[in-house]
Amino acid sequence: MARKFNFSAGPAMLPTPVIERALHEMLDWNGSGMSVMEMSHRGKEYMSIAAKAEADLREVLSIPDNYKVLFLQGGASSQFAAIPLNLMGDKKSADYINTGMWSKKAIAEAKRYITVNIAADTSGNGFTSVPTQAELKLDPNAAYVHYTPNETIGGVEFDYIPETNGVPLVADMSSTILSRPLDVSKFGMIYAGAQKNIGPAGLTIVIIRDDLLGKASAICPTMFNYATQAENDSMYNTPATYSWYVAGLVFEWLKEQGGLEGMGKINKRKADKLYAAIDATDFYASPVAINGRSWMNVPFTLADAELDAAFLKGAAEKGLVSLKGHRSVGGMRASIYNAMPEAGVDALVAYMQEFASNNA
Repeated sequence: MARKFNFSAGPAMLPTPVIERALHEMLDWNGSGMSVMEMSHRGKEYMSIAAKAEADLREVLSIPDNYKVLFLQGGASSQFAAIPLNLMGDKKSADYINTGMWSKKAIAEAKRYITVNIAADTSGNGFTSVPTQAELKLDPNAAYVHYTPNETIGGVEFDYIPETNGVPLVADMSSTILSRPLDVSKFGMIYAGAQKNIGPAGLTIVIIRDDLLGKASAICPTMFNYATQAENDSMYNTPATYSWYVAGLVFEWLKEQGGLEGMGKINKRKADKLYAAIDATDFYASPVAINGRSWMNVPFTLADAELDAAFLKGAAEKGLVSLKGHRSVGGMRASIYNAMPEAGVDALVAYMQEFASNNA
C-alpha cells in the first residue's frame, strides 16, 4: 500500500526509514529477544537506548553541557503549569507574549500560579503577525519571558529570538524544534511535545539550564519538579519508553540528513515552494504577514470558500490528506514538518495549480 502525504499538524508523519526500522525491531530489539515496549525501563538494554537518544539529541541540537535534557510525559500543555511552578522562585510575575492559540492557553494556565504581564499581544490583527523586538514591553524583574516561536494553528512564526536582557527566555517549540539550527544558549528553557517533529505522541522534551533547577514552589507536584526529574534521569516513574525509543531513531535519521544544517535547507526549500504557489495566483491567499510566515505550518484560503470541500476531496483522492484548516482559522493548513518529503510538497503544489486552473 502506498503511503499518503499526511499534512496533519500532529500527530504528524514520521520518516519512513524510522518506521521501517521500528517495524524491523518490533519483536526483537538488537538480539534481546524482547520488543522495546516490553523492556524494563531500568534494564541495561533500555538504559542504553535512552542514553543514546539523549546523546544524539545533544549532538544534533549542540546542547551545552550546562543544560539538562528531560524526557517527560503529559504533553507540552502540562508544561504550562509546570513552568511557573518551577521557575517563579521568589519572583511575583512573568512576561508572556501572546501570538495565538497556544500562547493563550499557556497564559491562562500560568495565571493560576503567578501574575502574568502580557508583553505583547497580536490578537488585534487576528494573530496574523509577530510583534517586533521594539514592541515587547518586558519587565526586568520578571521570573521569565515565555513565548511560542511557532503557532501551529495560525501558522505564525517569529523570525528572531527575543532579547530579554538576562531574564530567562522560555520557548514552546513543539512545532518548530529540530527544523533548523538553533542556539540553545539563548534560552533558559525549551520544551516541545514530540508528535510533530520528534516522534510519536506521549513524550515531551524539556531542555533547561542548570541554574534554573531547584526553584520549584512548595506546591509543585513531585512529577512536575524539574530538579526531581533531572536527578532521576527522567525515570522517577516509568517514562514513555516506546516514544522515547522512536524519538531516538528520529535523532539518528536527522544526523543522516546532514543534521539541522541539512534539514534547515530542505525545510526552507519546501516552505518557499508552497508559499510561491500560494502567492502566484489570486485563487489562493495566505492570511499571515510575510515576515511572520511559518516554515512548518502553512495556512491558506481559497478565494471562494464554497470550493473548500471540493478541494479537500480532490486532494484526498491524490493521497494528500489532513489539509483542512483548524476550525478557529478555516481554509486549509499544510503542516510540512521534517518528515514531510519534498515530493509531498511538490505533489501538493501541482494539485493546487491543477485545481485553480479547473475552478478559476
